[in-house]
Amino acid sequence: MVAVVAGPPAPRLPIGRGRPGTVDAGVGDAPWLPTSRPVAWFRGNPSTLHASDTEVITRTVNGAVDAGVPLVGVLGQAGVSAHSGMPALHGWGQVARALAAASGLVPTLLVVDGPCLGGPSLVLGLADIVVMTARAQAFVNAPASTARITGSELLDADLIGGSFVHGARTGVADVVVGDLDAAVDVVADLLDLLPANNHEAPAAVPCADPADRPASGAAATVPVDRRASYDVRDVIGDVVDDGSFIELRARFGACVVTGLACIAGMPVGVLANQPSQLAGAIDIEGSQKGGAFVRFCDAFGLPLVTLVDTPGFRPGREQEWRGMIRHGAKLAFAYAEATVPRVCVVLRKAYGGAFIVMDCKSMGNDCALAWPSAEIAVMGAKGAVEILGRRELAAVPEGAERDDRRAQLEAQYEATHLSPAAALDRGYVDEVIEPADTRRAVAGALVALAAKRERLRHRRHDNIPL
Repeated sequence: MVAVVAGPPAPRLPIGRGRPGTVDAGVGDAPWLPTSRPVAWFRGNPSTLHASDTEVITRTVNGAVDAGVPLVGVLGQAGVSAHSGMPALHGWGQVARALAAASGLVPTLLVVDGPCLGGPSLVLGLADIVVMTARAQAFVNAPASTARITGSELLDADLIGGSFVHGARTGVADVVVGDLDAAVDVVADLLDLLPANNHEAPAAVPCADPADRPASGAAATVPVDRRASYDVRDVIGDVVDDGSFIELRARFGACVVTGLACIAGMPVGVLANQPSQLAGAIDIEGSQKGGAFVRFCDAFGLPLVTLVDTPGFRPGREQEWRGMIRHGAKLAFAYAEATVPRVCVVLRKAYGGAFIVMDCKSMGNDCALAWPSAEIAVMGAKGAVEILGRRELAAVPEGAERDDRRAQLEAQYEATHLSPAAALDRGYVDEVIEPADTRRAVAGALVALAAKRERLRHRRHDNIPL
């Protein structure tokens, strides 16, 4: 029999407790989290949290910043009861301030496994990543209060603030899973791809997937027909390391796909247009989602890989009235200020203002690549000919003759303006690559950019268009 010698106990710095049995916290090893990464953590039992509980949470958040480790919190239930009064409300204000102070310094991940009501629900908007279980709920105003104040009928709580609503409609939930065990596993997987703090680089992940493996699946996914749809997640899955892609906000702003992955063992953030939704056109929610994701990756040193296939911004009065200009500027602002290594690949269409906000060369990306099928222009051939060839077409008799002439003009425009060779000549892209070489080219660029550093000017803070 071989003697088993117990190793040293897992390091842990206790933070303290709230009311007995309500909140436990610490810095170091989290016994319920399946990862060896040290974190600052708190976990609340399903009960209404009181002032002493919020003090523990605040100390935990501050402890994460002091120790330079990620923050992981689990809320079984959060709210301010009538019995706890102003001290609890004051305590949640302290939690909010601590989370705001930790923003951009250490990754903050919150798990919601029950109702999160009133003012405390606002702290979810301050976290970097929120994972909700199927039974999670979050409201600023609970359904009963809303019905009483507005005089409307009482609505189902899940329809107002359930996890599906926050995953698909509000964007509060980055990931929605079935239960707490699944949520904890997702958090552990995300921690493997994130650095401990903003001063450390993300750690390399062991990888058996060759960096020069042909991306044949990605090449076969994109149809030859420019108008045909496809799921860009199939392209992403073939370019990144096998099984490493973790999608964030999958149902919110679905015209844009965002998530964390590895390429040749290097953790990266991936942002891509989704042709299966709105034909890849960017809408308000997609702009918000993309801008927030780019800023998150930039804050924690995650290189950005952008896959482009978009015909432009989503048209329509509703989008314009809701502020497409202001919200679209968020995505442009995020890319313009990002200093991490940035690699952009144009798969198919890159038209108009959407070309700009999808990390084009003039926005400061480090490596701009394009497939031979790429079309980089102000607009597509059909729309351009309607404008540029209007008079010439009007002089041609209607019918087959005019259709033939229109087709000729469109072909001429495509050859002159849409070919990636034209973009290459003008310096808009650095290299035209074969689709099967995408993984090799992206991995090579990321390795070459691994030592990239930029010196930033000191300023109080930037003024992102909120």
